[in-house]
Amino acid sequence: MADYFSDGKKLIGIEYDDIPTINDTIDGMRVLSSDKRAEDENAMFLLEPNGNISCFVFDEIFIVGRVSGFENLVDAIEAWKNQEI
Repeated sequence: MADYFSDGKKLIGIEYDDIPTINDTIDGMRVLSSDKRAEDENAMFLLEPNGNISCFVFDEIFIVGRVSGFENLVDAIEAWKNQEI
């Protein structure tokens, strides 16, 4: 398990080829799942402290999208798959 931190725009202090995985934490939120849509576009589904789910979309280490407040992981993944995120 690794801990990652962001400045809101990118992950801080990591190499470009270092990708968070399940059970790592990003900004104190645990990574529950991940998916890849484009060659360099990865989605990380995170458990928020309030129990909701957030989806961070990364292009390498840069955060290109962020949606929070999903009630469950299934809703977040469906939104990602339907390109709503």
